[in-house]
Amino acid sequence: MANTDSSSQSSWEKIQIGVRDTERLIGQKKYNMAMIKARQTLEFMVKCLCEKSDVPEGSLIDMIDALYDEDYISKTTCEHYHKIRTIGNRAIHEEDNSAYNANQAYHLLSQEVYTFAGDYTERRRRPAPAARRSAGESTRSRTAGSRSTAQRESRRRRAYSSGPSIDPGSIIKPLLLIAIIIVLLLIIRMIRPAEETAPEDTTAAPTVAVETMASTEMPTEAVTEAPTEAPTEAVVLYRTTDTLNVRSTPSTDDARIGVLAPDTEVEFLGDYDDRWCVIRYNGQEAYVVKEYLTPVS
Repeated sequence: MANTDSSSQSSWEKIQIGVRDTERLIGQKKYNMAMIKARQTLEFMVKCLCEKSDVPEGSLIDMIDALYDEDYISKTTCEHYHKIRTIGNRAIHEEDNSAYNANQAYHLLSQEVYTFAGDYTERRRRPAPAARRSAGESTRSRTAGSRSTAQRESRRRRAYSSGPSIDPGSIIKPLLLIAIIIVLLLIIRMIRPAEETAPEDTTAAPTVAVETMASTEMPTEAVTEAPTEAPTEAVVLYRTTDTLNVRSTPSTDDARIGVLAPDTEVEFLGDYDDRWCVIRYNGQEAYVVKEYLTPVS
């Protein structure tokens, strides 16, 4: 048991060192090395999870997918792992030195390390069970409760038997308040003159006002908007960095519909998810793994 705890602690310390090294490299503006260090730390963390979950080791992408398929990690964690892996691959194969990508990899890694830490630092103390009361104390408590209940019932019966008590003050106060209100109403009625009857010809005023407003209303001119031409979308070209399989769906389970040779330019239509993207192939939309594509400068 001690060896297991020592191994878990050693793994956790190694992951913490990897996160700190990634942060240090970003501070030194060594963004390419920071992305590679983030990917290395992620790979070690994934292997630890596979070892603990009895998931067979393989490529990093297969291990991440296997952990997600076996419900050992959430969908969000799976997406973050693939994002860090993709950024690290770009740093390795394309020599990416982007500060934005390095910071993104660091923040995603830091976030997922907190989730990972729960598997190795769960030495929480359970609250000690409360001391049991002795049988004599429980008996005394029940006896005292029953006596208190009996006393309350006795006082309630005596109050009902004696009849309701009438407080003269409780009757005088409402009557005095009602009298004050009546006096105030009489004073207001004497001071305020009677309401005047409205003249019969007042109903014509709104009609005249409406007609006057209608006559003074300025004519509105129809505003015609000039037709705007739809902007033409520029064609985005990407170049393959390796031999790349083209598929009709974003899955390696389906048969490929073509193969692209290295340094082949393709029309890039957009990202499908963190792993796949959409290209135009023989006049139709197709899917390829986007980590083997690079923008054409």
